[in-house]
Amino acid sequence: MNISKYTTLCLKLAGLIFILSFLLDTLTFAIPFQWQNSQWQIGFVTAIVDRGIVPMVGMVLIVLASWIDSTLNTPAATAKASTFLKIFTFILASLLGLLFLLLIPIHFNNINQVKTNALEQIQKGADQGEEQIKQFLANLNNLSQNPQLLNQEIAQRTQVIESGQFQGRPLTEQQLVQLRQQKDQLQNLRDLARKPGDFKKRLDEIRNQLQTQLLDRRRDAESQANTEALKQWLRICLSSLMLAIGYSVIGWLGLRGVGLLSGKLKESKR
Repeated sequence: MNISKYTTLCLKLAGLIFILSFLLDTLTFAIPFQWQNSQWQIGFVTAIVDRGIVPMVGMVLIVLASWIDSTLNTPAATAKASTFLKIFTFILASLLGLLFLLLIPIHFNNINQVKTNALEQIQKGADQGEEQIKQFLANLNNLSQNPQLLNQEIAQRTQVIESGQFQGRPLTEQQLVQLRQQKDQLQNLRDLARKPGDFKKRLDEIRNQLQTQLLDRRRDAESQANTEALKQWLRICLSSLMLAIGYSVIGWLGLRGVGLLSGKLKESKR
């Protein structure tokens, strides 16, 4: 076997390995098959598109090997096998072009669905946060109207701080800091409760502060969800579109070059 024939054989073998490797990966990614699950579809499409260039490299190697064969004085059997391999390659390229084209709307719809679900969860979290703010303010209001309970809470924390223990265990420095902060807050609340006007003003300030923080977190979460959806759409859908164009061009021009499409066109004209 001369060097040229050995080269074409290696190119064809490498090309087939690239193609078969992609098909095997596709089968592996599909297990377990859960087509009704949008998250599964997103993962499957992403994996296929990320490896979409692999069979294209194999096809280029096969076409290159076939071109080298055409420039040599190859036996009829070898030329026939080479032509069959080219036709298989071009048909597979056309099918992959169609596949990657169909994956675009599928992935787009799944990304929109995931984004919609994420925004709904963010809205639910915001509603729960609003209820927690109302409950917290109501508890503060009720606590301010019960001076005896306030004094009892302050006395309990003072006793724990002075003893340095809670339920028989020594307090850590962080726990002491938290207890002192709670004690100061309760004392401030007791002082404010003696001045209804100042207390109401402070409650309004706390309400506005908590609502602003909640609104900022909601906006950040919504912005992150929209950004992630846009990044996924741009990366996967545009990559899939480029792969669809590339495979379609390879398949269409290849089939036309071997005379399959032109033969069909002639038959249709007759």
